[in-house]
Amino acid sequence: MRESHPLLTFFIDAADGRFPPVDGRVTVLPPLPGGLECSVAFTGHAVVATAMTSQAVLAQDPDGFGASLSPDFLRHLAGPKGWIGATDATLTARGTGGIPRLAELTDADDHSRVRHARQLRTNVQVYGDDRGLITLADGLAGRRELSIELHRTQDSSPGHGRALLADALSLVPEGKPVFAAVSPGNARSLRAFLACGFTPIGSEILLRPARG
Repeated sequence: MRESHPLLTFFIDAADGRFPPVDGRVTVLPPLPGGLECSVAFTGHAVVATAMTSQAVLAQDPDGFGASLSPDFLRHLAGPKGWIGATDATLTARGTGGIPRLAELTDADDHSRVRHARQLRTNVQVYGDDRGLITLADGLAGRRELSIELHRTQDSSPGHGRALLADALSLVPEGKPVFAAVSPGNARSLRAFLACGFTPIGSEILLRPARG
């Protein structure tokens, strides 16, 4: 298992309802493993994990009220040719445990969702059935992350996403937090996660810097 990062404490605390102070400040932490960095926004407080010094980060005047996710600040973090991911809503829920309701898949290595997960996460496990697939992995800062993708033939079938998500929570021990990063523009997916008990705790962007 990848060693956890100090940012993990912020996520676990937020999942328990304990958030950073609403003071408009930015906490600067070391970079993530694998050459990744991130900017995470909670209510009124931001956390940036980067190889840059605190002085270099704070000199750009980010704040906890939105500026830590501004395009200019993110480009400064990533460098002129660095990769900047999408802005995602950070969601969390609790596992339901019990008997797993999904089978593990061993033939999904070529699936785009699985390839994406393995580029950014470790210990990726894939589950699913005829509705779609679920990845469960160690992700940002070492947190346990879940992602979902319905099979295209099921996209228009009402309730499949919510049912698959509910079954996916059985893969996580009862009471243990699990996280998901969902694009706010993907309204159907966001509604499904919220309907299954996921709660928004912030927003996040991953970066792979190339500062030259």
